[in-house]
Amino acid sequence: MIVPSSGVAPAQAAPVEAGLHGRVLDYLGTAICGGELAAGAVLNIDELVDRYAVSRSVIREVLRVLASMGFIETRRRVGVMIRSAEHWNVFDPQVIRWRLASAGRIAQIRSITELRTAIEPHAAWLAAQRVGHDDASELVGLAAKMWAAGKAGDEERFLRLDIEFHQRVLRASGNEMFVKLQDLVAEVLIGRHHHHLMPHHPHEQALQLHAEVAQGIQRHDGDSARRAMVQIMEHAFEEMSSIWEQTLHVETDPA
Repeated sequence: MIVPSSGVAPAQAAPVEAGLHGRVLDYLGTAICGGELAAGAVLNIDELVDRYAVSRSVIREVLRVLASMGFIETRRRVGVMIRSAEHWNVFDPQVIRWRLASAGRIAQIRSITELRTAIEPHAAWLAAQRVGHDDASELVGLAAKMWAAGKAGDEERFLRLDIEFHQRVLRASGNEMFVKLQDLVAEVLIGRHHHHLMPHHPHEQALQLHAEVAQGIQRHDGDSARRAMVQIMEHAFEEMSSIWEQTLHVETDPA
């Protein structure tokens, strides 16, 4: 098939070509991640131009971006072909966003949480060795704000603080590779919230564990900070599994 099925709405006309580019890119990226455009499908530029009512230059730029993400390749005598998922740049925040918007969002969250489980506990351990006094104090204060927002049921504020907390730990690690994962962490936390894959009110245990990470870092107790961060990741898995099971039950309940 050349273009996404009717499940993906066509882009509307926009006054700025950059806006058109972003919109078409989102439609095609989501269609590829969702399987509406499967590996091996061939894209026809003229049909895409007609489908989205944009210029060829817009389509070419969209295809250039998709190629840079590993989504497509151009083959002689074939044309522009969709590549399989193993070729995708799965660390790209936009790819993560599209995957979270697809039916495979649970698998995406699981894989990122597994990555975070491998990285963030060690980042917390490193932060305890390297963090300055002021940064450590701010992290403790941030954990306190998270506690207050969680207890008050302020989901939006808690989400912002949660993202900032984990990003600060990555930065405090002093490892430039870990720091580059900040956007990835933000995307998965935003995605969990947007797709209702986290509880409306954070559990007290999760709030306490964030405080323990911050306190361990402040005390330069790397082992304590690492243990608490591992428990945060394990708790996230448990929450995700519980909510996913509830979702499946609702979707398959014949009543």
